[in-house]
Amino acid sequence: MVKPAQWLKYYLSDTQTRLVLMLTIFVSLIILAVGLTSYYTSKSVLQSELSEPQHQSLRIGMNYIDKYIQDTNYIAIKVALQSNVYNFLTMQEQNSYSNINQLYQFLETLLGNSPYIESIYIYDRARESFVGYPQGFSSRAVTFADSDWVDVAERFGDKLMLVSSRVVAASGNNPASNKVTLFRKILIQGQFKGIVAVNFKSDPLFNNMNPEYVSGLNRMQFILGKEGEPIYSAGKGTIEISTVRKALQQLNGEPFGDFVQNGKRLLVSHARSPVTEWDYVSFVPQDNLLAKSTSIRNVVIAVSFIALVFGGIGIFYTHSVAFKPVRRMRKMLTTYGQDEVSPDLIDLEKITGKLLKDHEKLAGLVRQTMPEASSKFLHDMFAGNMKSNREISEKWKSYFPEWSDVPLTVAVISIDRYSEWAKGFPEKDHLLLKYALANIASELLSTGWRNVCVDLGRDQTAVLLQPIAGTAQPLQEKLTETVMIIRRLLNFSVSVGYSEPHAEAGKLKLAIYEADNALSYRLYRGYGSVISYEAVSEHEMSDTFANEAIIDDLTSSIETGIEERAQRILERILHDIREDYWYPSEALSFLDTVTAKLNRITRGKEPGVWEEPDVDRSYRTMDLHDIGNILTEQTKSLAERFGDLIQSKEFIMVQNMIDYMKEHLGENVGVQEISASIGISVSLASQIFKQETNETIHEYFTKLRIERAAELLLETNSKISDIAQMVGYQHENSFIRVFRKYKDITPGKYRELIRNHDATFNSLNS
Repeated sequence: MVKPAQWLKYYLSDTQTRLVLMLTIFVSLIILAVGLTSYYTSKSVLQSELSEPQHQSLRIGMNYIDKYIQDTNYIAIKVALQSNVYNFLTMQEQNSYSNINQLYQFLETLLGNSPYIESIYIYDRARESFVGYPQGFSSRAVTFADSDWVDVAERFGDKLMLVSSRVVAASGNNPASNKVTLFRKILIQGQFKGIVAVNFKSDPLFNNMNPEYVSGLNRMQFILGKEGEPIYSAGKGTIEISTVRKALQQLNGEPFGDFVQNGKRLLVSHARSPVTEWDYVSFVPQDNLLAKSTSIRNVVIAVSFIALVFGGIGIFYTHSVAFKPVRRMRKMLTTYGQDEVSPDLIDLEKITGKLLKDHEKLAGLVRQTMPEASSKFLHDMFAGNMKSNREISEKWKSYFPEWSDVPLTVAVISIDRYSEWAKGFPEKDHLLLKYALANIASELLSTGWRNVCVDLGRDQTAVLLQPIAGTAQPLQEKLTETVMIIRRLLNFSVSVGYSEPHAEAGKLKLAIYEADNALSYRLYRGYGSVISYEAVSEHEMSDTFANEAIIDDLTSSIETGIEERAQRILERILHDIREDYWYPSEALSFLDTVTAKLNRITRGKEPGVWEEPDVDRSYRTMDLHDIGNILTEQTKSLAERFGDLIQSKEFIMVQNMIDYMKEHLGENVGVQEISASIGISVSLASQIFKQETNETIHEYFTKLRIERAAELLLETNSKISDIAQMVGYQHENSFIRVFRKYKDITPGKYRELIRNHDATFNSLNS
């Protein structure tokens, strides 16, 4: 009896049988591939159709919340710039009834006009006092009901605004709760004096996050803060916050994707807010949607298996019946000296001849593709894709059979001012120009050096070099000649850094690091330089160099409009870098930090503050002189803009009008006299004053008079009628009516109330 192993060996020993088997397997694989492709295509289409509305819905909710937060930020800015807030943070006697009362009314008005703000606090950092609505004034943090958030001052950094979720401890009848709060710096003359804290009402803020059924699908929504803390969740489900974080990590920045939880497949949609940097996440179950696609996939797998079975049957039939003539032909070919030649032998000879010709063509193709294979080998070496010395050695012998054991050198050719170069030529010509650069370099170096060029992307091309026996010209001279010819032929300049010679192919990755390090010294040596690693390897940098403080001085000078001082600081930075001969990596990193600061100033004072700039300001392919010119121009432009803002004509006019009002509080003057004091018409003066102060001239003048009257009521014992005369009112009744309008109290009651309050306060503290 024939054993199965012997039977299988017998059938597979025939070439034709193996061919049929391969065809059968190939057809089965095609069927399987088509089925799986259909499955994953339908899955992708369903996911796309489902994910797009989910993602759009998520972004709509996010945009509503971002708009509320931006509107609230503008309210916080308005609070920070309000005159009573300035008085609260700077006046000696902080508990002035007039100032506190006006500030309280101002906050009450803001809350009344905003449906999504719950409360507003103003915190004085120096005196640790608060004033807020509806809490009121508190001179100490311990007496203010909600003061645990003051340590947020340490988290601002360079930012002016933060949005954070926090836990408010229980107090009185109020249980502990979660609040979303917007914090805004209050800067006075460049100093961090206080904080505006605006607390949101949770329901109005998150009202537009709609977790209800969409297209019959139950979804769950979450919002995570910048540090991954939970801020909001809605929908029916049992997804933990740790699972949400894991899903975000798996998405890796993609807008949507698959996620499996407890055996259930979920579609995850994700969006990140550019305003708060919160992560918005939505989960939708998709197992039911993919049920039919899964069934189709299973059917196709079954069909593929059936095809294999039928293929096996076909092999048996073919081997038994169809290949009998072929077996007889094989016997004839193995019989030597036979008188008659079968006609089929001629056909086999033709096939054999064709196979030999195909082999010759294939060998030629291999010879043509050998340079590309060599370049691919070097690219893998430089990228660290090959770590085994054995693999490196075997491939080196295969791809570089003509190369000797002479040490190898790597040169890196870099296009100078790459960003400018990329803008100067159409994008479709970039690859062509780099190809021409590599060809010119390879042709010029081939006279004395074996070489292979590798495109490293962007501005860099690497060249592997090995000197040919008898080469007399030094590599430095040859590379310098190459740089000059490339500039003449292609009309742009390049710089070159090259490594020390290395005896082993396994050291090529180290060699390219050396070449790249040498190339970085283009920062000091300028464009068109040829720099060896040997020339810079001994460079050491001093331990002391410029720090963030000098950058802060630079930005401070710019924001105060002192152009000359800003330019001197920038010149000092560039001088220190050059004179102290920093490592290029340290210098470029520091200059990138300076540029980032300047860009932040630019974005912070122009429209689009929430947008990330699409600007590539990498200085890696530039020299220090050009970088200095760019920074000088940017510094000059920013300083001039801030200087113009501070010294604007309209600002000076308004200040002159205010000074005139203060000098004539007790006189019978009106808008006409005030506008005439600066030599412009009443209509133009009113327009400019309203634009700069957001108040009319009459309103502002009346407030000055009432504030002066309040001071006289407290500081003197003069009669009400005399005080009315002192602040420009001829009739006592008119003065009382206007005073009550602004203070909600008559002058006499105001004097009595404030003096009694002060007396009580003094007695309690004595």
